[in-house]
Parts: sequence; structure tokens; C-alpha cells
Amino acid sequence: MEMYTTRINQLEIELKEVSKRHSMISYIRLACGISILYSGYCFLENRHSFYLILAFVFLVTFFVLMKKHEVVETKKRLKEALIAINKEELEYVTQKKMPFANGSEFNDFSHPYCFDLDIFGNQSLFQNVNRTNTYIGKTILAKQLLKVLPNAEIIENQEAIKELNDKLNWRHDFASLARVGKDSKVVYDTLMKWVNSKSIEFSHKDTIISFATPIVITVAFLVYLTTANPSMLTVISYLFALNLGILGGYFKRIKIEISNTVALNKTINQYSLLIQSIENEIFESKKLKDLQYQLHSKHGNVSSELKKLSELFSRMDSVNNFAAALVFNGSFLFHIHTLKALINWKKSHASSLKHWLDIIGEMEMLLSLSNFSYNNPTFAFPEINSDYEISFTNLAHPLLNAKSRIGNDVTFKPQSFMILTGSNMSGKSTFLRSLGINMVLTGVGAPVCANAAKVHPMPVLVSMRLSDSLSDSESYFFAEIKRLKLIMDLLGNSRAFVLLDEILRGTNSDDKQNGTIEVIKKMITKEAIGAIATHDIEVCLTTNDYPNQLTNKCFEVEIVSNELHFDYKLRDGICKNKSATFLMKKMGVI
Repeated sequence: MEMYTTRINQLEIELKEVSKRHSMISYIRLACGISILYSGYCFLENRHSFYLILAFVFLVTFFVLMKKHEVVETKKRLKEALIAINKEELEYVTQKKMPFANGSEFNDFSHPYCFDLDIFGNQSLFQNVNRTNTYIGKTILAKQLLKVLPNAEIIENQEAIKELNDKLNWRHDFASLARVGKDSKVVYDTLMKWVNSKSIEFSHKDTIISFATPIVITVAFLVYLTTANPSMLTVISYLFALNLGILGGYFKRIKIEISNTVALNKTINQYSLLIQSIENEIFESKKLKDLQYQLHSKHGNVSSELKKLSELFSRMDSVNNFAAALVFNGSFLFHIHTLKALINWKKSHASSLKHWLDIIGEMEMLLSLSNFSYNNPTFAFPEINSDYEISFTNLAHPLLNAKSRIGNDVTFKPQSFMILTGSNMSGKSTFLRSLGINMVLTGVGAPVCANAAKVHPMPVLVSMRLSDSLSDSESYFFAEIKRLKLIMDLLGNSRAFVLLDEILRGTNSDDKQNGTIEVIKKMITKEAIGAIATHDIEVCLTTNDYPNQLTNKCFEVEIVSNELHFDYKLRDGICKNKSATFLMKKMGVI
């Protein structure tokens, strides 16, 4: 928290300095503009060459200041973005606000754990972790949270995240570059549509025409300058008209090529700056160096190639400026040459563009996980193993308040499956979600909310939060049976980490008890690791038949000073205390 406050104060001082320079350049540029007009007026009045030279000097100065103004304007926007980023982090760590996209559009109710573990939506894992500013970054982070990586990739991600933890300045600079780019799904889809569209390549004849008339018109102009032959002006005017006619023949192709790409150049330019930032940084971890290496192009730096594409789209945008299009195309067939260059760029790089942007997204995903690690310095990176060993020391839910959450030690070896009992509100569901969400974090290489952990990463399968689906005419009970069928089918493919919370609530008690016991037995035969929460004590007796696979754990409740007291601590054995009758009497229900 102190770091963010310090950075905000320093950045606001820097922003004031940049803003002063920005204003000063604006005033000087305005003065130059006025001076150009005044010098021009004086020349017309006096016909003295001094005023013409003076006007030229002011004109050059004006254009230099325009370029300088653009540079300072960019610095100003980046400083503002950096201040916003640090203020958002300060609001987050002080729990005043959650100013980040929640990824609700990625919710998948059929996914084995997405909805049950609150991966997306308000106050979700995604919203807590997400620090992406590009569409592809957000998409890659969302997809990553819905699957488990191979062990080797998890370890590579852990190393990359640890390295990025120490690169706070670079992380925030990268985020600010991405933020000012104002990327979106619409922009990304437009670019992908363009790069995947078919373009008519220039024929040999097209190429000759595009160069022939501009060369002839240039020669005619030079002849006129040296000979002052007025007939050359006639030739030039005819060639000018011919060029505009040639442009008309290509105009439809130009419009098709750049349809819906207006202002795309600005976002592509930001992509190039993000790539350049990755290219120029020094990395040590294997994952980050691999991403950097993938940006080596046979044509040169990827950032340079994207910069070229940005400039080409910028040139193409001027076709809609009537005056500019008339002068540039009448003289040099400017937009035909730009069209040719754009088609050649697509031919050379179309197959690589999506991969380059995916690298930006991959980096944003790692930066988000690194930021999560940075904001939670007490979280531990799990030791990854391949022995189906899963244990956590002081495990808790990472999204709960750090000051009030209660941690528990838990291990799934030698017994691999836990039967969990406890009254309502005792912490069973929160504990199950703590297990699930920390397994998800392990699967992407992130730190977990525990003091220490040893984990064999595996698919997470959950049945905790289901609902009636009126639109599908599907009852809660049937939805739960379908989820259990999905879990069993997936367990047939590989061992998995399974979490079940009070299953079969839609049937009678005997059916529920027998069904739950059979489900547990099936879990054992499929070598599932995990836990099931139940209120049925008879279910807990199953451990007598499977002492090497099953264990009983519980959360107890005490009555202290005529009030229910929950300590949320995991204990061995079966829950003994009951709270429902006490609570109903206390509230006058019975």
C-alpha cells in the first residue's frame, strides 16, 4: 500500500511538469502559426524576400513543434495512465473498490468448476487477478483460468511470475502502454478479419502503371523548372488527370481493403510499442525469454513490422480526405502505392500476426498473475510433484479479507478422499471453495493462499452450486445428476481433484444417503482425490470399510454466552454438535 501511495505522489509531480511543457509548446506553436500568417501578409504587401524566408522558418518551426507536441502529449497520457493504475491498486489493496473487469462474459455454466468456484463475475477470482488492458490479454487470462497446465509449464510460469514481481516499473509501464491503446474486441476482430481476408495482388502490368505516370509527371515538372516551357504545364495537367483516372480504377479495391479499418492504425501502433517493450527488456526466466525469442522475425523486429502496418493504415485513412487524395494521387498515385505495400505486408505477415498478438496477451496474463503475487506477498508458490501428493499449510480462501480469514492445514495422503461434516455456517462450503480455487491457482502457476503447499496439479471437478433451469425445463435434481455424470465421465479419462457439496438434495433422505455412499465408492474406484461435504452421519461410516482411502473431517460449532460460535477450524472425526434446533428456538421459530 505504501509503495502505491509513494508512486502516486511522485507521478503526480512528474505529470505537472509534463503538463507545463505541453501547454508551453501549444502556446509557442500558436504564436508560430500567427507569425506565418503575418509574414505572408508582409510579403504580399512589400514583396520583400526577407518575409518569405521568415515565413518559411516559422513554418518549419511549426512542424517541428507539432512533432514535439505529439511526443509530449503521449508522455502526458502515459503519466495519467500510470497514476490511474496505481490509484486502482491502492483502492484494491485498501478494499475500497474493485475497479477491474469481472469477465462475466466468459462464464460457462457447463464447465466443471467455472460457476461453482466464482471464477468470473463480481468479486470473482478473475476480477481480483485481472490487470489486462487488451482484448487478447483478457481472453487468454480467462482461458487459462479454466484449465490446468502441464507441470513443466506451471513451473515455468512460477519462475516468470517471480521475476516479474521485481519489475514493478516495467509492469506498470507495459500496462500504461496497453491502456492508452484503447484496445477492444471490435478492434481486434476487425484486424483479424482484415488479415484473414483475400486480397487481389498487383500484376506486373499494375506495377508498371503505378510507377510509369508518376515518373513521367516528375520528369515533366523538372523540364518545366529548367526550361520554363509552358507546354510542360499542359503535359503535367493531362498526366495529373490521367493519374486520377487510374486511381478511379483502383478505388473499389482500396475501399474493400480498408473497409471498417478507420483509426485502426492507432491501436496497431500501441501493439508495436508493447512488442517493442518486450523485445527491449532483459529477462532471465525461461518462459519470458521464450516469449521474447518468438518475436524474432526473418524480416526484422516484429515491433518494426507492426509500426509499418500502422503507418500504412494511417496513409490509407487519408484517402477520405478529398484535398489530400486529389493532390497526392494526381501527382504520385500515392494510395495505389500504399495499397500495394499493404497487400505485400499481409502476404508476408498474415500467418504470424495472430501469434504476435497472442504473445502480448500471454505477457498480460503473466503480468496479472505477478500483480496478484505482488499484492499478496504472504502467498506461497506450491511445490509441484507428480506423486499425487496434495497438502496445504494454513490454507484459506484468497478472496476473503486477509485480516479475518481462517487458515487450515490439510493433506490428501495417505487417505485421498475426505468426508466433511459440520452444521450450516460452520465453514464447509468456504473450505471446499478454498481447496478448489487454490488448485486452480496452482494450475496456472500462481501462488496460493497458504503458508506452504505441495501439489500434484490435476483437473478440478466440482458439484456445489447448481440451480433450476426453467428455460431448459430442467430441475435442480436433474441438473445435479447431469453434473455427477459429467464428473464420472471425466474421471474415466484421468484422475482428478473432486469437490462435492451436499449432493442429491432433490430426493428423500434414504435415497440421498444410499446415493451419496455409492458416489463415494465410485470415487474411490476411479482414484479421485478431494472431498465431499454432507450432513448425513451414516455416510461418514463408510470410512470404516475404506480406511486407507477415506478420512472423516469436520467443522464444529459451540454455544458461548447463548450465542453460536464458529471457529472455522478443521478437525479430525465426525461433527457432534448441532445448531439448527438451538438457532430456531433462539429466533422463535419453534
